[in-house]
Amino acid sequence: MEKSPDAFRTISEVAEDLDLPQHVLRFWETRFTQIKPLKRGGGRRYYRPQDVDLIKGIKSMLYDQGYTIKGVQKLLRDNGNQFVAAIGAGDLAAAEVIAQRKQQASPAPAAPQPRGQEDEMLLGEPKVRPNRRFFGLGKAEEDGAVPPDAGKLTRDNRALLQEALFDLLECKRLLDQVR
Repeated sequence: MEKSPDAFRTISEVAEDLDLPQHVLRFWETRFTQIKPLKRGGGRRYYRPQDVDLIKGIKSMLYDQGYTIKGVQKLLRDNGNQFVAAIGAGDLAAAEVIAQRKQQASPAPAAPQPRGQEDEMLLGEPKVRPNRRFFGLGKAEEDGAVPPDAGKLTRDNRALLQEALFDLLECKRLLDQVR
């Protein structure tokens, strides 16, 4: 017998319905505070229909549209859960209406931030453009002289490397769990 659309779902049911491993759902709970399944005795998770819709939207943004976790977090902050859930449901008209309402309700836009200060949204658009010299792609100087600080990492490049290292360590941890 099929469950009612309004019924709560276990983590295994949600994982199967969305073709996601359970550990990914647990990981997303740590990254997206908007995902709040009810937890019963023994720590069993029960997802409400709106939780499932939100997870569908997050999955769509991450896997289909190429957003990073930070990008989806920003979309959730700026537009709310209903916006991301509408995208997950494939209801782009509803997502557009929600975005327009948020835009109309928000105060006058703040002055644009200088390049490198905006939040990362899509893959391939890092928060801070890496120093081309760091990657050995840029020329040292027009006259060929190497600046004295050429071997040092900038604070921005160090932050990018630390973030990449964190992501790699998290991937290793997840892989170790499934082995």
